[in-house]
Amino acid sequence: MPNGVAKRNLPTKTCPTCQRPFAWRKKWERDWDNVLYCSDRCRAGAKKG
Repeated sequence: MPNGVAKRNLPTKTCPTCQRPFAWRKKWERDWDNVLYCSDRCRAGAKKG
């Protein structure tokens, strides 16, 4: 059995800019509660409008 968690079992959120769901990433491990946007592009778009 491989280590880790199946991708379908990862927590998800909805991006407030593009309204698309995005899943947890390893680089967001310590910061998941503070992550709001799926990408830098969406974060920049939120600041414009």
